[in-house]
Amino acid sequence: MDHQCYKCGQAIEEGRPFCAHCGAPQIRVALPEITAVDGSVPAAIERIGTDLPDLPARVPGVLAYGIQPCALAAGIAIVLMIVGLHPFVAPLVAGFLATVFARRRFGAMAFPKGSGASLGALTGLILFATSTILETLAVAVLHKGAEMRAEMIDKVQQAVSRYPGADAQSLIELAKSPNGFAAMLIASLVVGLILFVIFGMLGGVLGVTILGRRS
Repeated sequence: MDHQCYKCGQAIEEGRPFCAHCGAPQIRVALPEITAVDGSVPAAIERIGTDLPDLPARVPGVLAYGIQPCALAAGIAIVLMIVGLHPFVAPLVAGFLATVFARRRFGAMAFPKGSGASLGALTGLILFATSTILETLAVAVLHKGAEMRAEMIDKVQQAVSRYPGADAQSLIELAKSPNGFAAMLIASLVVGLILFVIFGMLGGVLGVTILGRRS
């Protein structure tokens, strides 16, 4: 028994999957529409969205997780540095506290795995920037520029005395010159930034590991 192609209208032998004239497929599956008697969508389908568990409106990224928790952790670390905590221990503590604050705020289930290092790095960056700004203001207000320069030259002399070499005297003279002092100051800031970020990452990873085991 022949039937007409739904596309071109040519007669096609029953059982052929494609139209010999236009090549249109002849196997079509009709899906029934799910409607209630009055034409509305059944209440069971409408209830599907309300039966799902409550989920976060969106999963925040690292910055969304980190801005407030990391700023709070960096502030606590600044206070600890003022009372005597070693500068390179402070980012380690701050990175750990950042993960604690982030998990408490967003919950353990919404906390992304593997983000401890990112939170710690952000905390170290905030801590370094804040401490550098405070130290710069203290030097400007208290006029301790000459004292800081003398302290750096003294450290250079101590390092040279421990590891004497042919260029020891030239290194001391470089530290005493204005351009050399500025270059050494910039280098120390770069090294400090790298170390703060690294130690902050370690603190964040440590926090995620310890809190994950407890959970």
